[in-house]
Amino acid sequence: MAERAPLLLLPGLLCDAALWRVQVEALADVAEAQVADLTLDDSVAAMAARALRSAPPRFALAALSMGGYVAFEVLRQAPERVTRLALIDTSAAPDSAERSAERRAAMASLAFGRFVGVTTRILPQLIHPDAVAGPVGAAVRAMAARVGGDAFLRQQRAILNRPDSRPLLPGIRVPTLVAVGAEDLLTPPADARAMHAAIPGSTLHLFEDCGHLPPLERPAETTALLRAWLDTGGPIG
Repeated sequence: MAERAPLLLLPGLLCDAALWRVQVEALADVAEAQVADLTLDDSVAAMAARALRSAPPRFALAALSMGGYVAFEVLRQAPERVTRLALIDTSAAPDSAERSAERRAAMASLAFGRFVGVTTRILPQLIHPDAVAGPVGAAVRAMAARVGGDAFLRQQRAILNRPDSRPLLPGIRVPTLVAVGAEDLLTPPADARAMHAAIPGSTLHLFEDCGHLPPLERPAETTALLRAWLDTGGPIG
């Protein structure tokens, strides 16, 4: 049996290892995967450092949304350890002023009541409308409930204070996949196209009829995409 590739998976805001469960199981023949816990720290630097402490010496790195912000920090702290990179439904740019204000308002709301997680009102911002009422919507709500309000505040602080990662992109020299849901409202396809244009030799994939969470919304397609990405060659240039 061929040696399995070490694979580090980074989840998004209010997500835990369940985000990647299908991919971890389906790729077990080619990848030895671990999912980092991004709930314990309030800066992307600390999140990246914690993930690196438990990661193998070298690894493939796949990240979604907030996980992408942490992935860029991993590239700052230990670029030599990353063998390939997958950026899914994320952005290298900082938040707009409007988005930052929305985050601060969400954080402030916790001072006036208990943490309600991902509500049915918020779900259509995260996943395709067709998935809201089914098991995907239920899985998203369950993850948020497990992560909880304290971790939500830490993660939002980390996101608000993250650096602009666009200057990193032209220097990335490992095989890089950029992927996004066609109906992603939070990090739309334009963000993915901008990263793809800036990262030398990167590939771009669009998940049709999909929102912000392809590993849950399009699990088989996400798995096939990551399998092909794991099978790509070595560093570029």
